[in-house]
Amino acid sequence: MFSKNLKKVKDELISPPKVGEIVEGQIITFEPHSLFLDLGPRGIGIISGRSFYESKDILRSLAVGDALAAKVINLEDEDGYRELSPKEASKEITWETLKEKKEKGENLEVKISGANKGGLLAQVKSIPAFLPTSQLSPQHYPRVEGGDSTKIVKELQNLVGEKLKVKIFSLDPREEKIILSEKAGQKEEIKEILKKYQVGDIVEGKITGVTNFGVFLKFGPNELEGLIHVSEIDKDEKKELSDIIKVAQQVKAKIIEMKEERVYLSLKNVS
Repeated sequence: MFSKNLKKVKDELISPPKVGEIVEGQIITFEPHSLFLDLGPRGIGIISGRSFYESKDILRSLAVGDALAAKVINLEDEDGYRELSPKEASKEITWETLKEKKEKGENLEVKISGANKGGLLAQVKSIPAFLPTSQLSPQHYPRVEGGDSTKIVKELQNLVGEKLKVKIFSLDPREEKIILSEKAGQKEEIKEILKKYQVGDIVEGKITGVTNFGVFLKFGPNELEGLIHVSEIDKDEKKELSDIIKVAQQVKAKIIEMKEERVYLSLKNVS
């Protein structure tokens, strides 16, 4: 055991940390504008200046003797200390964690903080994230006839303050961008529920949205939502859908297709 530890010490002495590497050490002392970290055989690290102030939120809860991870930003300052940045290390570790969550397809819960015509704003581990309208679940998708952007934003603003279950759709650490998907977060759950149904089933539910391409119907105890395309609705060509079908109206419809987590319905030939 002793020989293995000695070899590790020798390796670390021969191979000092590199700029950009994340190291871990023990806090030796705090000073008003700096902090010193014992890196063992790899030297003494210092967090000072801009790095100290940028990392105040991380350092606030720490004390002498605590362990701390930091990124090497300069091998030696004028006094021979390794210059370190806890914030840079925290950011890199966070992105690695998010990458793992994306690869594993893990669900996240986010609180919606804002809305614009393109979608919803949130944060994941203090990093700004965006949930595009196209990635919203049918339950939250804004049904606005004619695609009026002002009305879409108004509908989306109703979700500000709500917590949504999502998955990470894409990551770009370099640009510090996270794109989320609510649809992906519910996909497997909806697939399981749909196993209880089959093409040809007649369902009854409530109209939740009317658009120029069709209407949305929410049905069943799990409140699944399906689309009834305009071609599957008998109507006078001179009339608009909104003239014959109203939101909250109760109707019966036939399931004509189930594709992954999507359900397509028809109001034709429903007995």
